[in-house]
Amino acid sequence: MLRLNRGTKIALALVTLVALGFMYIPLFVIIMNSFNSGRVSGWPIPGFSLEWWGKALVNPAVHAALLNSVVVALIATAFALVLGTLAAFALQRFKFFGQQTVNLLIVLPITLPGIVTGVALSNTFHQVLKPMGINVGYWGMIIAHATFCVVMVFNNVIARLRRMNPNLEEASMDLGAGIAQTFRLVTFPQFRSAFIAGGLLAFALSFDEIVVTIFTAPPGVETLPLWIMNQMARPNEVNQVNVVATVMILLSLIPVYFSQKASAAGDAK
Repeated sequence: MLRLNRGTKIALALVTLVALGFMYIPLFVIIMNSFNSGRVSGWPIPGFSLEWWGKALVNPAVHAALLNSVVVALIATAFALVLGTLAAFALQRFKFFGQQTVNLLIVLPITLPGIVTGVALSNTFHQVLKPMGINVGYWGMIIAHATFCVVMVFNNVIARLRRMNPNLEEASMDLGAGIAQTFRLVTFPQFRSAFIAGGLLAFALSFDEIVVTIFTAPPGVETLPLWIMNQMARPNEVNQVNVVATVMILLSLIPVYFSQKASAAGDAK
């Protein structure tokens, strides 16, 4: 076991504190500005007030944007759970020509810059599909989100499949269980935590996505991140943005927390 002297420990602790401060102090400033009694964000805040919370919580534009974000994230996550799991099983359980190429193509959307994916999908929707009479509209945005959400599920599930013991499935089928029963009672419980963790991360990623959404959202439709970006050009509305951002910070902790718990539970088995 590596042992560090006192000076090294202090240096590492200071570096850690600086890194954490760099990440979390700006979030603290946003949270504090959501209670700002002034009309313009600033630091230090002149006083505390719940005025902006009251306005943001009854703002119909916020409600519509929140609903869009939740609907898009839920449907995109559902697609990702199905496609990502099927892809993971296909690449882990079978050997075929071009296997590594397929693996690369599945992972590629998460590595590409969002603006490249957004432009590519927008061009496809408007310059290829629309002239053919296919107007994807709202579903185009959902499909766009699903393209990178699939990767989150795929990575989690295939990592767990590689650690699973295939002898348990063989024993189940030798004892007379069919494919469906073996999957339900033996296979799925072994990768269930990775499946849930991937779904939670996919939902969080979709809910927070803005770059791809800019290029694929139909006219007049805003998700919550898109609404925030549009409101930043209006100084008198920035404190409402701080309220919504604070709520998003708190909500984002939920899927990340449960994803970590699910992954830890799976690793403990």
